[in-house]
Amino acid sequence: MSLSPVIFSIGPVSIYWYSLAYVLGIVFAYWYLHKLDNQKIFTKNFYDSLLTATIIGIILGGRLGYVLIYDPIYHISNPIEILKTWKGGMSFHGGAIGVLLAVIISCKRHNIPIFYTLDLVSCGVPIGLFLGRIGNFINGELFGKVTTMSWGMVFPESGDNLLRHPSQLYEAFFEGLLLFAVANSLFFLTRIRLYRGALTGVVVIWYGIVRFMVEFFREPDYQIGYLWLDLTMGQLLSMPMILLGVIVYLSALNSNEICHIEKR
Repeated sequence: MSLSPVIFSIGPVSIYWYSLAYVLGIVFAYWYLHKLDNQKIFTKNFYDSLLTATIIGIILGGRLGYVLIYDPIYHISNPIEILKTWKGGMSFHGGAIGVLLAVIISCKRHNIPIFYTLDLVSCGVPIGLFLGRIGNFINGELFGKVTTMSWGMVFPESGDNLLRHPSQLYEAFFEGLLLFAVANSLFFLTRIRLYRGALTGVVVIWYGIVRFMVEFFREPDYQIGYLWLDLTMGQLLSMPMILLGVIVYLSALNSNEICHIEKR
């Protein structure tokens, strides 16, 4: 499997599929948040504030998360590489923290309920995850372990010609498309949306479990390898994420606080 990560180039400027994936993911989430807010609770100033903060949170959180967690030694020796986000190397967990901080800051500035906003954001985020994993696939990075399955692919970045699991596509489906379907089905077809934070908890639990399972098919990061109990860094980071999701979900259900928000 060999696809060019570059869409097109104009002189020294190149447009990358990976970068486009992030742009489209953010644009979709912003548009979808408008669609879900059918009561027009959010103001234009809030949308603009949230969009700006989210872009900063994704880029800084995702990149710094990757640099500090997955490859600190290399980037300390080559600090200019930290800026090359278009080549890949973004941590989901770091980006998630960045988005969380963006929502908290924007909500507090505009007096909007945080978990109400997070629930709506959770409905659109999976599409961004889907596009990001497609970007990983096109880059040929984060490939899977060697397999004998008929759908195995050769990834030049692996340095061999062995068939491997297209783990990026597994994640694109389970973390992206399927999670989008589940989150939105719960939002539109059940009463879970009435309990602030409950849907957020479900989405966090789902992602953590799926990421933990797919890591069994994914080649561990070469600079880290396997860690405690032969688990990967992705799996270790997903464990507290699952626990946090459970706490948020149960807290939301036990609060007995039905979501009623006045239109602004």
